[in-house]
Parts: sequence; C-alpha cells; structure tokens
Amino acid sequence: MRSRTTNLRTKVVALLASLIALWAFAAWVTVRDGVNLLGVQAVDSRIVGPSEPLLLELQVERRLSTAQLGAAGQDREEVLAASRTKVDAAAAKFKSTARSWVAGVVSSAEAQRTVNTAISALDTLPATRQSVDSRGLDRASAAQAYTNVIDSLFKLYDVVGGLDDADIEADTRALIELYRIRELMSQEDALLSGALAAGRITATENVQFTELVAAQRFLTNRASGQLRASERTQFDQVIAGPSFTTLRELEDRILTSERASSKPPVKTQDWNAGAESALTELQNMVLDAGDALVDRAAPVAVWVVLRLVLAAGLGLLAVIASIVVSVTTARALVAQLQRLRAAAYQLADERLPGVVERLGHGEKVDVAAEAPPLDFGDDEIGQVGQAFNRVQETAIRTAVEQAELRRAVRDVFLSLARRTQALVHRQLRLLDEMERREEEAEELENLFRVDHLAVRMQRNAENLMVLSGAAPGRAWRRDVPMIDVARGAVQEVENYQRVTVMPLGSVGLAGRAVGDVIHLLAELIENALSFSPPETEVHIRGQAVARGFAIEIEDRGLGMDDEDLAAANEQIGSNREFELANANKLGLFVVSLLAAKHRLGVHLKASPYGGTTAVVLIPTELITNAAPLTIVPIRTQQAATPAASGGDEDQNGRQPVLASGGHVAVVDAPSQSALTSATPSLGVPAVHHNAPHPPAPTDATGEASSHSAQDLHAQEPQTPGGLPVRVRQRSIAPQLRDSSGPGEDSGDSEPARSPDRVRRMMTLYQKGSQRGRADAERLDDGDAGSAGADDSAATGTDR
Repeated sequence: MRSRTTNLRTKVVALLASLIALWAFAAWVTVRDGVNLLGVQAVDSRIVGPSEPLLLELQVERRLSTAQLGAAGQDREEVLAASRTKVDAAAAKFKSTARSWVAGVVSSAEAQRTVNTAISALDTLPATRQSVDSRGLDRASAAQAYTNVIDSLFKLYDVVGGLDDADIEADTRALIELYRIRELMSQEDALLSGALAAGRITATENVQFTELVAAQRFLTNRASGQLRASERTQFDQVIAGPSFTTLRELEDRILTSERASSKPPVKTQDWNAGAESALTELQNMVLDAGDALVDRAAPVAVWVVLRLVLAAGLGLLAVIASIVVSVTTARALVAQLQRLRAAAYQLADERLPGVVERLGHGEKVDVAAEAPPLDFGDDEIGQVGQAFNRVQETAIRTAVEQAELRRAVRDVFLSLARRTQALVHRQLRLLDEMERREEEAEELENLFRVDHLAVRMQRNAENLMVLSGAAPGRAWRRDVPMIDVARGAVQEVENYQRVTVMPLGSVGLAGRAVGDVIHLLAELIENALSFSPPETEVHIRGQAVARGFAIEIEDRGLGMDDEDLAAANEQIGSNREFELANANKLGLFVVSLLAAKHRLGVHLKASPYGGTTAVVLIPTELITNAAPLTIVPIRTQQAATPAASGGDEDQNGRQPVLASGGHVAVVDAPSQSALTSATPSLGVPAVHHNAPHPPAPTDATGEASSHSAQDLHAQEPQTPGGLPVRVRQRSIAPQLRDSSGPGEDSGDSEPARSPDRVRRMMTLYQKGSQRGRADAERLDDGDAGSAGADDSAATGTDR
C-alpha cells in the first residue's frame, strides 16, 4: 500500500536510510573479512607464533627426560637443565602473549578456553620435572606427561581462526598434519632414547614404539595426498631422502626384533643421528610449506583489504554522494512543488477571486495578463506546471466568460425591466387620465385598484433593475417626510388595508434615498402581509435613535424559528450575489442590495406577539428635520411631473412629495402631510381624518354664494394634483343620503339644499374639473416635450 500521508522529505530520508543500511551490510561483510584477517594476524602473532618454539622445546625436554630416567648422568642432567630453561622462557612468553587483551579480543571463546587449558597443562611441568628428578616416574609415564602438554598445544591449533578461504584453510590443516607427523616421530625418539640410555627396551615400550611408527607412517601417507603439488613433491623428496630412509631402516630393525625385553637392536649414535636428521629435514620442510602458505595467503589478504577499501571507502563516498544528490534533488523538488503550491493557492485565494470581483464591478479583464505562464522547468514537475498554467488560464477564461454571461443575463433583466417599467408608466398615465374623466364612484374605485396593481408591477420591475445592478427609476432631490415614505411603501403592497402606520414625527429622509427606502420597506411590508393571517394587521412605527431613525414593521403571524431568522439575517447582511437557485428569496436579495447601497441596518427578530419584527435603521446622514407638507391648488403648480421631467423640483424651487394616484404635490407652506389627504378609496392606512367637511358658504337667503371655481376648489378636499376629491353622496341632498354613507356625519346640521343650488354647484364643480384636467394636460405636454418620450423617461423618476 502506498503511503498517502508522508511528505517528500520523509520519503527521501527513508530511501537514504535504506541505502545507508544496505551499505552498512555490504561494508560489514567486507570489513568482517578484514577483521578476520586482522584477527588471524593477531592470533598468529599472539598465540600460534609463541607456541611453536615452545612445542619444539617441549619435544626436546621430553626426549632428554626419558634419557635421564634411562641412565642418569652429569652430562645428561646439565643438558636437561638447559632444555628446561629454554622451555620455561618459551612458556613465559606464550603465557604473556596468549593472555593479552589483544588476544582476548581477536580470539573466540573456544580459543580462549583452549589457551587456558594449554596454560594449565604447562603449569604441571614443575611437578613432572620434580618426579623425573626424584625418579618417581618411569620413562613411559614421564613421556606421557610431556605428550599431554604438547597435545594441549596441538588442540589450540585446531580452534584458532583462519582466513575465510577454502584453499588456505586446507593448506593450513595439511601443515598441521605435518606437525603431528613430526610429533609422532619425536615421541618415537623420546621413547627409544630412554630405552637406549637404559640399555634395554621393555615389552610395553616396544608396543608403544610399534603404535607410534604405525601412526606416523599412516599420517605420512595420508598427508602426501592432502598437500599441494609443490609441497607434495618436496614432502616426497624428504620422505624418500637418506635421513628418512635411515630412520625407516632403524624403525624396521626395532620392529622386527624377536626379543620383547632386550637391548635395542640399534646403537644410540645411529638412532640419534637418524632421528635428529629426519626431524630436522621434516621441520625445514614444514617451515618452507608455512612460508609458501603465507605467500599464498598474501593475495587473499590483499584482496580482503582491497574489498575493504572499495566497500568501506568508495562505498562510503558513494553513499555520501547519494546523500548529497538526494538532499539537493529533494530540496529542488520541494522548492518546485512549493512554488507550484504557492501558485495554486494564489490562484485560488487571490487572483481568481480578484478577477471575479473585478468582473463583478464591470471591469475588463485580460486573460493573458491575469494568467501569466509559470516556468517550472522541463522535467516532470515542469510538465505539471505547464498543465497548471493551462488550468489557471482555463479557470480565468471561464470566469471571464461566466461574468460576461451574467452581464448578458443582467442586461436582459435590465432591458426587460426597463421595457416593463416604460409600459407600466404609460399605463399609469393612462389610468390618471381615465380617473380624471370618470364620474362614477364605483368605476373610479376600480380604476384606483388597477392603479394600485400597476404600482406593484412597477416595484417588481424595479426588483429586476436592482438585481441587475442598475439604479431604479425613481429619484427625489428634495427631502421627504418620513410619514410619506412609509405611506408610499404601503401603497405598493397588496392588502394595504391591513397596514397601520403609526405617527413617525416631523422627521424627513434625504431625497437620494427616498426611492430605495420606499422599495425596501415595501418588500418587508409585503413579506409581513404574506406570512401573517388575513385577519391580522401589520403595524409600522418609528422613532429617532442614537444612530439615526429606526422603523419597525411588525406582523402577528406564525413567525420564524431561530435558524430561519439567522439565515435571513445572514442573507441580508452578507450582500451575496443573487443566484437563480434562490429565486424564492428574491425579496431578501433586493433588501440586501438596497440596504448595502445606503448602509441601512436591517434586522429580523421574533415579535413578542408570535410574529416577526423587521427593524430598519436609517443612518443619521440620511435623516433631516422635514416640516409637514401642504396641498396647494393646481392653479399654483408650474413644475412638470417627475415622470415626464425626470426631476422633483419646479421652477420656483418647490418640492414634490409622494401622494396617491401617482401625482406630485408641491410644497408652498408648512401644513399637513401630502398623504394625509390621500383618496380614501385607496385605503391608505394613514392618520385618519374624521372631522366633517365644512359646509359650503351661503348668503343671507340661504343660497350658495357666487364664489369663483378657484375658491370652491380651495374649500373642497382636493387630490395632490389639485382635483376635487370624490366623496360618495357628498353632493346629494341630505334627505337622499344613505344612513351608512361615508359623507354622513351625525353631528352635521347642514340645511337641505335646493335643486337649483345643487345644479349650480355641480356646474361649478364640472367647470373646475375640466379646467384642472386641461391645466394638468398642458403641464404634462410641456414637460414631455422637454424630457423626451415616455418610454425613455420610464427609467427616470417614479410617479
């Protein structure tokens, strides 16, 4: 299973660690040969080397001891003492070197045990010598005691280490066999020397001599087959030489002797000369074979050293070079990968969001400049970098194309909104004309309802304009009372009869924010009406606070849970881009955009009555102390309507404000609000006026005074456009009025009017209405000539 969590550095370190472990193993295999070579040299110099002269001196002392036991003499005793001195010196040197710390380090545990056994055997020599001097031992026992010590040294040769070479090991074993042959010959010499000194050979000695000769000849024949060709030739020459031939003749003579216990059939001088000569030649041959073995072992040792140098030295250099190359390569790879990662993070976190933001602001973006190719080389990582270059170029190009697509969709929305707004504006003007000409109260009320639906359609068209990023068509340059702003918002929602607007005080709103605040409040009011039972009311109240003016829109519906409130507040506060998948939250998006435009604070919270309360905080910089507005007769109005002129001020600097029916009232002097006298048929939940209308003035005869139409218009309730307000049964004689009519007042003591008086009043009313319509049409035509076509003006100011 591949590792998915470790980084590149860890993997490189793991590879280097495995490489070092592999080198260490190979180096140890080679170093072990070198250590073995050093061990063999140390063992040879510390153990084997010192034991060889000791072994030879022990063989000499054994022969002299048996001769001393055979026949004591002053000469033999002096020679024996000299031999013992040599043995003690060789033994002391052997003990010193074999017990050194170097020998202890290079030798194995078995070799150490064998060395200790040999040293223990050497320690028995004083007792054996004392027995020989006191003649407490016979010749056979004395010879056996010395043989045991010599055998302990031969055992040491069998356990000491050698080179890890089969040929060298075989040659070494063959050389040790030659030493054993010489040892058997030395035992023969010791046994026969004692017998010759005593002048007789016992049966036991004769048997031992026979066994020694047989063993010696057997090993001689076997050793000849184990030696190399060169050593075999030399060995055969020694065996076939005069010394060994003489020794063999003497041995055969003794073996063929008929008497078991008699004087040996050979002379002492003959035996000593033959045995000494044969031992000397064999010793020289063994030394020559040892030198040849050393010569053959030298190349092996050299190769071991060479392998040690190659594996340990050059291998170490190769490992160091691998480490350096791996570290530098890994560092370069990590640097490239870090650059690639940084470029990917920069693209994902900075460049691509920046491009999207710039595209959202409508800026032009050059794909080649925003996605410059990054150079990562020509290796595999460089190829990945080239692929990343194509990825980032594709991502930025896709973002540009998507932005262009969204811009095209926005333009489509904007075009549809403007077309719809132009048509709605023309429809409203047509409705205004129809309302002016209509005299039937019921039909006029239906026209007012259609007018209200058109106003709502206009707001829906403005929603598309807001979502597309364009400015809505309505705009005011003068301050507008806050009460009129609230009532204007109420006019743009369905079921406006269920909305109650509380007094908001003499506070005004800056003209640049009037249209957007009306739109925002209308969205919140419509949301409150939609999610509350039809029998409940929606209350609008407001008051000045430390940071501006707060308007609360409270419904008494089912309300929203905490999660929905939090999601709605997040949507309003985040000002996220509109998505087609969230079309059911269109109102929240519009509110969010309008609130962000003027830095309005909008917050939804749970109402104590179970519904939802929307709090709109208008900042202080948008709040003014606007005085109440009054309605002036149409004869004083000289400015063009905003729908045609695209502005909100007349030539005399008067300020138009919101009113019902889509007209503009003009400020002349501080008085009541424009929407306070709105047409009752609209059902605007404003401050209700229950005071009865004053009766028409009469003269002394009870007839109506002959005032001008203008005076009558000034006395009658009027629309913001200066037209008389139609009130059901107002012009009917009191006797003919319905008891439930809106024009009836229980406290009214107005006398009955005659038919002539009613006829004159209606005539005056008709003439005044006709003149008012004519003046309004004249003003509209003049403004239309200066402002352009109605369709193009639909994107300007509102009704």
